[in-house]
Amino acid sequence: MGARWATAVTSRTGTLLVVLVTAALTTLVWLTSPPQPAAEPTDGLPAGTQSTRVTALADRFPSGRTDAAVVVYERRDGPLTAADRAAIVATRAQRGVAPPPVFAADGRAALVTVPFADDLDAAARATAVDDLRAAVSAGPGAPLPAGLTAQVTGGPAFGRDTAAAFAGADVTLLVATACIVALLLLITYRSPLLWLAPLLLIGVGDQLVAKLLPWVARWVGERTDASVTGIVSVLVFGAGTDYALLLISRYREELRRTPDRREAMANALRAAAPAVVGSAATVILALLTLLAATLTSNRTLGVAAALGVAVALFFGLVVLPAVLAGLPRGVFWPFVPEAGSAEPGDTGRWARLARGVGRRPAAVLAVAVLLLGGLTAGLLTTRIGLAQTEQFRTEVESVTAERALARHFPSGSSQPVTVIAAGDVSAQVRAVPAVAAVGRPELSDDGRLTKLSVQLTAAPGTERADEAVRRLRSALPAALVGGAPAADLDQRDANVRDNRVIVPLVLAVVLLVLIVLLRSLLAPVLLLLTVIASYAASLGAATLVLTHLLGLPALDAGVPLLSFLFLVALGVDYNIFLVTRAREETAAHGDTRRAMVRALGATGGVITSAGVLLAAVFTVLGVLPVVVLTQLGVIVGIGVLLDTLLVRTLVVPALALLLGERFWWPARPGRKPDPAARAGGVPVT
Repeated sequence: MGARWATAVTSRTGTLLVVLVTAALTTLVWLTSPPQPAAEPTDGLPAGTQSTRVTALADRFPSGRTDAAVVVYERRDGPLTAADRAAIVATRAQRGVAPPPVFAADGRAALVTVPFADDLDAAARATAVDDLRAAVSAGPGAPLPAGLTAQVTGGPAFGRDTAAAFAGADVTLLVATACIVALLLLITYRSPLLWLAPLLLIGVGDQLVAKLLPWVARWVGERTDASVTGIVSVLVFGAGTDYALLLISRYREELRRTPDRREAMANALRAAAPAVVGSAATVILALLTLLAATLTSNRTLGVAAALGVAVALFFGLVVLPAVLAGLPRGVFWPFVPEAGSAEPGDTGRWARLARGVGRRPAAVLAVAVLLLGGLTAGLLTTRIGLAQTEQFRTEVESVTAERALARHFPSGSSQPVTVIAAGDVSAQVRAVPAVAAVGRPELSDDGRLTKLSVQLTAAPGTERADEAVRRLRSALPAALVGGAPAADLDQRDANVRDNRVIVPLVLAVVLLVLIVLLRSLLAPVLLLLTVIASYAASLGAATLVLTHLLGLPALDAGVPLLSFLFLVALGVDYNIFLVTRAREETAAHGDTRRAMVRALGATGGVITSAGVLLAAVFTVLGVLPVVVLTQLGVIVGIGVLLDTLLVRTLVVPALALLLGERFWWPARPGRKPDPAARAGGVPVT
């Protein structure tokens, strides 16, 4: 079946049909793609938690889901003057804001709360924040008094600044990713023509996935925001380019053996398909384990990313071979492979490196393990959890305003906790440590529930705020505690739960795929252990980079799980590419040691190119001023390089060379070893 399929795809008729059908399907998806579903108040919140239930109950109160921005007025050089106070009061009157200004005890600052209607969509809310910032900075008909600053913070302001950070992100990421892929493909192929075909096809696949994402959002139940779109786009380009590199590498090998280019492509497709399909299946199944996550955002990312890899696989194993089969050999110009030239596994620097590993596998393995262990030591300094003010790499007004507020008021003033109970529990709330103030009770429309607005002394997202929320919930077991600080805590707790559930699932899925692909038990276990060690080392190394070079205080709570998922799934890719080739060589030559040397020599260049390219593509996420994407890009980039340059190049070959035929236990893929193929136990070619 595989042979017939490869021949059909690469034939003249098959090439034409593949191109026409792909173009028709892409156009159909483009024309029928629905809009993103409307945002829901509970988007991003874990299902069933107290914060989610409080948000859902808000409609039962007269104030509804009304959110509020907070204007922070501050004079850094002394107390507010009479002119300052008059300007603050006049601005409030001009805006028609009901709550009066609240002046700080030290006399240097004031707060004005500006309620926002609950029926505003994201665009209208962003416009309202922009209008408020423009109005308060200009003053009531005249500029503010010299030395008096006015900045806007609170939930709507943070949301606006986050949206602004992603403004134009899709275009920025697409352009940056495409430029990096084009440059690295040009360097890899050393041809001014060959790189165009894979880049254009992967670009089409990326845009196809972008038009499919609204369907994913409707199925999962949450919008695919700019962060999901960016991660998926990077994954499509990275995985798609990896598959293209492996296929074209095998195609180049076959062109050295076969005069007919269509027959050469059919042979290359049959040879590369098992490794590419196994690699893609590993990534797709690992991503789909996120369906077991509590956070809807994780489930959305899992399905969207799995869809992206599936589309990349289709373009890599169906569309690209059909297109390349229709192009002449001259597309490789100026280094056109001719039939009868040297085999890549027998010559070149990777073959020399492979023989070097073969001479001292134990020493190579020991050095590699020490290096991985040293990098893993960086985990000792890893801290998890970012405050809300630590989510941006650039200065934004909501953060600077929050810091100004904290200098004169309780840090939790801008985003209070919401308590809903069957009765007035104000006294119990005031008795809880870290509570700064309690608002007036508000009855629900039916009079059965009471809502309280509670200001904490700690800023949302901090450890002190988390502890305060836990104390409130402990003191009020019959009440519900929600609001921004409680939602932050619930999200972190959900991430901890997802880590416990998803990590074992990912490992089980990857191990199962490796067992099926290699028809072995020992080799899959060893490969999985190397990837786990690589992940630990990359997380430790990335912690040092993020902390000491980029000055970031901690990892976002969701980053360890996502980086683990991507690194384990993608890291196994390169091992699959290497080990499936080694198994193929073992079946042909009957000697695992010699087969591993030949496999490393044959795949070293293409896998290294793929790894460097994928690392560079993920690093592109750092162009956005959002800490979580920067951290994900750095961790995955470092991890992919470790997998490519250390684990796949040294650790896995050394293990195979030390174990010999036992590496495949209990399978025996090779024929009876030929004693003449060895020289003192050292493989030769």
